[in-house]
Amino acid sequence: MTAQQSNAAGTPAETARPTPVTGIGRVLIAVYGLLALAATGRSFVQIASKFAEAPLSYSLSALAAVVYIVATVALIRSGGRWRRVAWITIGFEFAGVLVVGTLSLVDPALFPHDSVWSLYGRGYLFIPLVLPVLGMWWLSRSGKVRE
Repeated sequence: MTAQQSNAAGTPAETARPTPVTGIGRVLIAVYGLLALAATGRSFVQIASKFAEAPLSYSLSALAAVVYIVATVALIRSGGRWRRVAWITIGFEFAGVLVVGTLSLVDPALFPHDSVWSLYGRGYLFIPLVLPVLGMWWLSRSGKVRE
């Protein structure tokens, strides 16, 4: 339906315009973008130079990079389906940080080299642990779905 089409009552339908992200949302997107770049760079260097040393750790770094990239795009787009994608990726990220963080404490031999999520993101100042909590909080507070 375009902006010029009418609804059942015969009045013009309103155009669904994206609402610009402001305030904490912009900061959140910027941090996700920065973390996406950092995780992508780290995983690329790790996989290209020493993958055989710790394939699980380096594969998890690459997975984290993909999750951060998708979450960043979803937070920027943030309408309808993208909002659901944001919830899914941020929830997955949080679960990943908790699982990998806990496993890296319980069985350090499983992760001979750090990944982005090892020890709850210690190598990234614990930002991977805090960021999904803030992301989910912001998604729940931003309420209205923006199309």
